[in-house]
Amino acid sequence: MATITKKELVNRISAKTGQTKVVTKQVIQMFLDEIIDELGMGNRLEFREFGVFEIKERAARKAQNPRTLQKVEVPAKRVVKFKVGRMMKERVSKGMDDVHAADSHAAHDSADSGSMRSAADSNSMSESDRPSFG
Repeated sequence: MATITKKELVNRISAKTGQTKVVTKQVIQMFLDEIIDELGMGNRLEFREFGVFEIKERAARKAQNPRTLQKVEVPAKRVVKFKVGRMMKERVSKGMDDVHAADSHAAHDSADSGSMRSAADSNSMSESDRPSFG
């Protein structure tokens, strides 16, 4: 699975539309800035078939540092919630079906060669990889 950057999206959209990369980048950045501004004002943004961005209030709560077991106060905050739209859900789900099919073929091929690691080996984190609190 690859990470796609804004620069890559600019290049793709520029090529598809015939606009310059500079203009395309400005339009994309203005679009993103508008989303941020609207969410900052507490507004809900709805993009049919894509999804909905909205602000949710999280109440203050008490938490515990898992390492020291010390109780800490976590202040109330506003967070952005994204609810996936129908079209995105369908395409992502379909894409995952394709990935799982490819993975199962690759796993089968790896198992035949004897080089497949166990799920526990691939999912374990070393102490240095674990997040630290405090």
